[in-house]
Amino acid sequence: MQRGKPLVRRLLAAFSLMAVQWTCASQEFSSFAFVQEDGSLKVAGRHVQLYGIYIPPTEQTCYTFIRPAPCGPRAVLALDFKISGDFIHCIPRAENADGSIIASCSLDNEDLSIWMLQRGWAVARADAPFEYGALERIAQSKGIGIWGIPIDTFPHPGLRK
Repeated sequence: MQRGKPLVRRLLAAFSLMAVQWTCASQEFSSFAFVQEDGSLKVAGRHVQLYGIYIPPTEQTCYTFIRPAPCGPRAVLALDFKISGDFIHCIPRAENADGSIIASCSLDNEDLSIWMLQRGWAVARADAPFEYGALERIAQSKGIGIWGIPIDTFPHPGLRK
């Protein structure tokens, strides 16, 4: 009987530690956001990818009406212009193997993934909510964002070869 108790204690300790880590990882957080070159965000020291969307690597461009003129993919510049270092609120959805977080993030109660899709700056991932795919198709039919200028080509994450 005694031999099994240390094992049970170790298992309970391991499960307790996992529960604490899951609780910490799933807690909402808010902070200033900074857009990275790949369209991900740096929020409160965490690397965050927006939930349900893929921001394609498009041609580089520069915003010449801002000094110094920021350059980068058009979709990333649009997100950066929207956020402008503002305070955003994120709700974690999942954690990637590399430690980055997939999260639903909002600025002034406006979901950033939906904002990007509505303006044609992102495509919906295959596992995204139905609404995201519909918003992508609407932007595509309007010819806005990445759909407006045919110079950009990119792989769509929802398509399987």
